[in-house]
Amino acid sequence: MASTTERLGVVETKVENLNEKLDELKIDVKEMHDCLDKTREGLTEKLNEMYDASCTQHSQLAKEISALKNQRDKWVWTAAGILAALGWVSGQSELIAKFFG
Repeated sequence: MASTTERLGVVETKVENLNEKLDELKIDVKEMHDCLDKTREGLTEKLNEMYDASCTQHSQLAKEISALKNQRDKWVWTAAGILAALGWVSGQSELIAKFFG
């Protein structure tokens, strides 16, 4: 059977190997953390770009819709005025016929 000194030497070697592996794991974790930070920053930047583009598009669409509504309202009021005038003319046809005839 191995002596206590030999067994202690084996345990010390195993502890040193464990310490080296822990140091490697710490480095790997730090690299992964840095990678995640870069990914988060990239995603945040891209999301901000997409948000700005979306706001711009919504603003342009709102202006276009407003212009279309204004144009539609003008046509509706013009058509209503024409119909009202035609209604008045048809109701006053006898008077108009006397005036021109």
